[in-house]
Amino acid sequence: MKPLRDVIAPGLDVLFCGINPSLVSAERGHHFARPGNRFWPAIHRAGLTPRQLRPEEDLQLLDHGLGATNVADRPTRTAAELSTAELRAGAVALGELVARYRPKVLAVLGITAYRLGFDRPRAGIGLQPERVGGAATWVVPNPSGLNAHHQLPDLARIYAQLRDAAQGD
Repeated sequence: MKPLRDVIAPGLDVLFCGINPSLVSAERGHHFARPGNRFWPAIHRAGLTPRQLRPEEDLQLLDHGLGATNVADRPTRTAAELSTAELRAGAVALGELVARYRPKVLAVLGITAYRLGFDRPRAGIGLQPERVGGAATWVVPNPSGLNAHHQLPDLARIYAQLRDAAQGD
């Protein structure tokens, strides 16, 4: 059993894949629930949802052709607590999940987790040359408030690119 259930259905436009659940998300049972996480405002500003959803409304992502999962299942205070082996095992499981549900776009939220989990040490932000589970795969900045490298306007701009890619623009 996963400590945080996947929000997924067949044929989504975008499946967002966090690194792993925060302790807060696991406790509350909802994705991106840690205070300061910018996921919900970023996807709204990107035009992916008509209003800003709250973590407890994460199942409503499905109404907008979106979903949420994680590379690793184990909740931690910070993603740095995960081992490379956990990330690699999670990457294999993620590929199987994506192949089963067939989203148009897989968005991995975190460059370091992608580099380690998928053994792509030189990967950068954006569309990746490799597909995961048959889906176009993007690496986008982690929306955690702990990630100071990208601010909310940057996240919204990059996440809007996912919307456009899923719509074929």
